Amino acid sequence: MTQDSRSSADFGFQDVPWREKAHRVRAVFDSVADRYDLMNDLMSAGAHRVWKQFTLALTGLTSGGQALDIAGGTGDLAAGLARQVGDSGMVVLADINASMLQHGRDRLTDRALVSNIRYVQADAERLAFKDGSFECVTIGFGLRNVTDKRAALASMYRVLKPGGQLLVLEFSTPTSAALGRLYDFYSFSVLPRLGRVVAGDADSYRYLAESIRRHPDQATLLDMMSGVGFGSCRYHNLMGGIVALHRGYRH
Repeated sequence: MTQDSRSSADFGFQDVPWREKAHRVRAVFDSVADRYDLMNDLMSAGAHRVWKQFTLALTGLTSGGQALDIAGGTGDLAAGLARQVGDSGMVVLADINASMLQHGRDRLTDRALVSNIRYVQADAERLAFKDGSFECVTIGFGLRNVTDKRAALASMYRVLKPGGQLLVLEFSTPTSAALGRLYDFYSFSVLPRLGRVVAGDADSYRYLAESIRRHPDQATLLDMMSGVGFGSCRYHNLMGGIVALHRGYRH
């Protein structure tokens, strides 16, 4: 089935026309960009920083490396990648949303991270980089917002060098029913209220909670990665599966 033949895509708990999802997601992130970092800290009680550090610890990058951070937003992962590759390397921070990309550029410039980071507005499903460009590709909390996840994974595979690694950090499925119930209460009762008070936007944070429930679970995402060619695929559950880090290599 081609993309054009698909009639609908999930947008949270709604089904919307296939071509409409990207526009709706863009509107969500236009709305939350200014408060994105503050909300991340509040929503996770700062735990998102630990998850990102765990991801960075597994990149295998060394000085002079080339890395791509997709849906890089405000640049947390890109900043860490830039430190790993050093002045002789290069990191590309890519995001489809211009507001988030500008916010990330401003934030990293304020931190004097300028010499080895490039910024590219890019669609994860159609990455405009040459085959085999990067030793490592990361995507943190962005894959669930992509319309065609298989196309995006295949695009990431293509731009990796042989032996290069993909790291997908994303909200996932809790491993226990009790934790799942607690997580549901937080996601649908607390999170939208927090979004309304802090960001002035309850609807966008309700969508973000719903989008997690429509995202493939750990095993399904692992199969999707294998299905587009990734080898040695595995995942690490964090916080009881509320977050998972998936890894795979281009052979």
